[in-house]
Amino acid sequence: MTTAATDGMLSAATLAEAVAAIFVAVGVAPADAAIVAEDLVAADVEGVASHGVMLVPMYVDRLRAGSVSTASTGEIVSDREAAVVIDAHDALGQLTARQAVGLAVERAKRYGLAAVTVRNAFHFGAAGRYARMMADEGCVGMVMANTRPLMPAPGGAEPLTGNNPIAIATPSAGAFAPEIDMALSAVAMGKIRNAAAAGQPIPQGWAADKSGAGTTDPKAAIEGMLLPAAGPKGYGLAFIVDLLCGGLSDGAIGAEVAPLYGPAARPYRCANLFLAIDAGHFVAPDVFATRAGAELSRVSATRRAPGVERVYAPGELAYAARSCAAGRCRVSAAALTSLIDTARSLGLDLGHLLSN
Repeated sequence: MTTAATDGMLSAATLAEAVAAIFVAVGVAPADAAIVAEDLVAADVEGVASHGVMLVPMYVDRLRAGSVSTASTGEIVSDREAAVVIDAHDALGQLTARQAVGLAVERAKRYGLAAVTVRNAFHFGAAGRYARMMADEGCVGMVMANTRPLMPAPGGAEPLTGNNPIAIATPSAGAFAPEIDMALSAVAMGKIRNAAAAGQPIPQGWAADKSGAGTTDPKAAIEGMLLPAAGPKGYGLAFIVDLLCGGLSDGAIGAEVAPLYGPAARPYRCANLFLAIDAGHFVAPDVFATRAGAELSRVSATRRAPGVERVYAPGELAYAARSCAAGRCRVSAAALTSLIDTARSLGLDLGHLLSN
């Protein structure tokens, strides 16, 4: 195995070029590969490495094993104007997410609001990216996904519900969109995998081992369970997201969703929900965006507690990361090593692109 001694600060464009080349080498169309690479690298630019290029080797393993297809879009299996169901047939999640966003926005502009569900879907990266795409089109965007069971019910000792992410973004006349993007566990599994790769402990309260006891050992956490954010509140919301995504798409719910890092030949089968609400159908054009921008400014300008230098509005940290990145992003040594090794297994030498 190749070894990378230190984390790398790389050109985002060059990193995306390298990642796209890897996907092309496993049969993904060049235009599709560029989209998936762009979305993954965007997470690293925002400092969310758990949803970035560290996922590429797992994606490639699944493409090679056949549980992820190289199709560009999913199949629309039900179209009732403002309610659409897509069967992804295991296509790359970034591609079917963009398909769903496009449909949701187009129908919301026509009917005021629209929902698109996706079944037999694959991992799509950061949910907030797609909510923000809808916000950029003048719509309130909501994105949800279910995962395999990772969290116990409060007081339970077996995983029953995924840490099912939910993201919401709205139009804004300010510099950025108000946005929330969160998994409903105390932390995303990707962060625990990062800690395991780095040989670092995790904070108490993130996860439990297989017996249900809290743990700071990331390996025990990976074999065990995530803990819900805010206890029963987070668990209850995750339970409902699971039902909405799987139930409205007639797709997988709960244990019907496979482990993302399980057998590479077994389809993941998650389900997604994309909801778009066209603000212009409810108030005069730009009124909502103007008020949202004013509220963001009010949060940023709020009186600060002692020792606090700055208060961030929802969505501002991600915006600040994008703004300060100057086209570059940090990638861990482990992720760089894994990318280089994956490329070489496909007959590609990308070391020149993935160097500092």
